[in-house]
Amino acid sequence: MSLSSLGENPAMLPTDTPAPPITHYENFPVASWLCPARLRAPIAAIYHFARTADDLADEGEASPAERLQALAAYRQALRSASAGLPVAPDQPWAWVFAPLQQVITTHQLPTQLLHDLLDAFVQDVEKTRDGAGYADQAELLAYCARSANPVGRLLLHLYGVTDAQALQQSDQICTALQLINFWQDLSVDLPRGRYYMPAADCTRHGVTQTELLTRQATDKTTILIAGNVALARAGMLKGSELVHRIPGRAGWELRLVVQGGLRILDRIEALNFATLQTRPTLRRRDLALMLWRALWM
Repeated sequence: MSLSSLGENPAMLPTDTPAPPITHYENFPVASWLCPARLRAPIAAIYHFARTADDLADEGEASPAERLQALAAYRQALRSASAGLPVAPDQPWAWVFAPLQQVITTHQLPTQLLHDLLDAFVQDVEKTRDGAGYADQAELLAYCARSANPVGRLLLHLYGVTDAQALQQSDQICTALQLINFWQDLSVDLPRGRYYMPAADCTRHGVTQTELLTRQATDKTTILIAGNVALARAGMLKGSELVHRIPGRAGWELRLVVQGGLRILDRIEALNFATLQTRPTLRRRDLALMLWRALWM
């Protein structure tokens, strides 16, 4: 599951208990100097909520049952924080929920979006446990609507942008980022039993799950991945008009997020779509090109 819409390097959180250092690779920055200073701590609080839940679902050696139990306890902590109950310093995940509770109260954060994220993490655990994938694009996009789109909507809420067109464009960007992460991470996800390539697409191109698991590039797998990369690019470009709706420095942050996603797609294409073997990443030298392209959006 991707948190690319948020990224890493959060600002300092308003809590006496420091958050653990972030060691995950992410494509895009969060709460960077481009974000309005008043929103850096709220954005970081949302990031830590999502990142920690993602780790409960993905990291370590816990069994699926243990992961689901931990996510249920995490959800209960969210309910308590949302209800305004005190967050004791010694309670589990206090460093997440103390600052998050402050954001919920101060910014009237729509907490259903946070529950939607947890629903997606639970779904991920269950799908991986069962060795199950997604039947078609519609099912995969429905998952993205819970795993990615809430992030963009939460940020728009903080920015005070709430009209229907902006929300739709945000959903398009966030879904595209999630899909980009899937096609970028095939070499990592498949060995871990995570199947995001829709079965209907595989059938149409004559690719079996066994072939994907061997992670050998063939003409059929190349065409399959290329088609899904093209869909992700189209979605990103369709939503990219949102950058003109977000005010000030936050709008420039979003421009770089969009260009970062598009640049990952460039790198996938440069590999001839061979992400069954290789995971492309952004490098420092990509930043100059991203900045140049961002200027001309």
